[in-house]
Amino acid sequence: MKLATIDVVMLAIYAVFIFGLAQYVSREKKGHDTNTTDYFLASKSLPWWAIGASLIAANISAEQIVGMAGSGYAIGLAIASYEWMAAATLLIVGKYFLPIFLANEIYTMPQFLEQRFGPTIRTVMAVFWLVLYVFVNLTSIIWLGSLAVAQVTGVNQDLALVGLGVFALLYQLRGGLKAVALTDIVQVALLVSGGLVIAWLTLGKIGAGHGVMAGFGTLMARAPDHFHMILTQASPHYRELPGLAVLIGGMWIANLAYWGCNQYIVQRALAAKSLAEAQRGVLFAGFLKLLMPVIIVLPGIAAVVLAPGLAKPDQAYPTMMAMLPPGLLGLVFAALVAAIIASCASKINSIATIFTLDIYAKFANTRKDQHHLVMVGRIAACVAVVIGILAARPLLGSLDQAFQYIQEFSGFVTPGITVIFLTGLFWRGATEAGALSGAVASVVLSILFRFGGVAALTAIPFINRMAIIFGLSLLLAVVVSLARPAPASNNRIKLNHVSFATSGGFNLGALAIVAVLAGLYSYWW
Repeated sequence: MKLATIDVVMLAIYAVFIFGLAQYVSREKKGHDTNTTDYFLASKSLPWWAIGASLIAANISAEQIVGMAGSGYAIGLAIASYEWMAAATLLIVGKYFLPIFLANEIYTMPQFLEQRFGPTIRTVMAVFWLVLYVFVNLTSIIWLGSLAVAQVTGVNQDLALVGLGVFALLYQLRGGLKAVALTDIVQVALLVSGGLVIAWLTLGKIGAGHGVMAGFGTLMARAPDHFHMILTQASPHYRELPGLAVLIGGMWIANLAYWGCNQYIVQRALAAKSLAEAQRGVLFAGFLKLLMPVIIVLPGIAAVVLAPGLAKPDQAYPTMMAMLPPGLLGLVFAALVAAIIASCASKINSIATIFTLDIYAKFANTRKDQHHLVMVGRIAACVAVVIGILAARPLLGSLDQAFQYIQEFSGFVTPGITVIFLTGLFWRGATEAGALSGAVASVVLSILFRFGGVAALTAIPFINRMAIIFGLSLLLAVVVSLARPAPASNNRIKLNHVSFATSGGFNLGALAIVAVLAGLYSYWW
């Protein structure tokens, strides 16, 4: 694949425009000195459209686009459950999680844990999230993003690696979350438009001049095994997506941990003007999630017809891109770069937030010096990017399936994190000792199941394993909490003024999402 001059021009226009827009929205009123609320929570002024777009931009990156398209090529529409079930999860987060977080003026997830359980768990989880975000998430975003850029353009991968990391850093360094969130509507618009272009053209090509809908019908007829949402045990991909577990099993554990307990994601909603605005934002993100399989998974399925026999499934999306004419290729490639930059910038900002507010401010006793804390956040962002760039090749360069290894590692702690937050949010009897026990058990049991050498355990599909470990970790957390109760004063999260009632608009939108999901799963069962 080669980029024509017009493609390079489109990419350059995107880069200049998004950088300039980020600096423009980062402006402060004359005489106003940026404080931590401004920098880390966008002055708590984000509108619903910025929240929803930023949630999607933070979530979707190059490795997810290429990886899910590859799964569409290999498995089919069933992989869309990761997107469609996320839409349902966002409704739960908006209705039950956000009211508690916003009513208690939570800035970070570790801060919530301290107010609910105690200081030890805040420090432990803050350090854990920093390590995970820097050495797993940030590193993987820029590494796999640079790999995609290098494959498309032929640019040296190390140069692409440095370029992506530095650009993502600089474009959000001045304005923090405000720069990220208020530009993400452009990033998502580009991502959606680029994805729709590639889906439209590939289906049109399959339709052989009879239109997109004819192409979709032909695709379903020629690849019928790729249009089942619930896989049976006879499927060779049952281990990746074990039947009904995607609807009623372990996928809920992963989704609740990611969308409801993850600083990287929740920070956007915490920066909302109000609870109602935050809920409208997650509802908007839920509708966007319904659309994601069309722009990510469908091109991968189309490659089954247009490019059968690919050496690796992950070649599906780049192969479909290569079929685009000059100009449109530049648009889709700019969308791919936008996904990398938006996700990378979001991760950088969350790393700076946790380091500054949950570690540095706590131990350096500089809570009141707002200017100093903002400067520390900017320095932390710079250091994180340098570490990510330097660590990328040593950590991921030798792995053939880096994304799968990352998912596996993250899945070791996901059940424990879900236990901590669900008990902390909805059970007054939960204690710090119980929460920590559940978290440790999650890691130990995951290692035992995965590497213990017991065939019956290692044969359990990954999603089912998460559900089992969640149940065992939850049981241990309950037992320890009951055996070692804590004083009521340890719990500083107030629920007496929290209302879980939602507006008519939110309820109507949620009903629409549920109805669409019911229709999709019923039709392609």
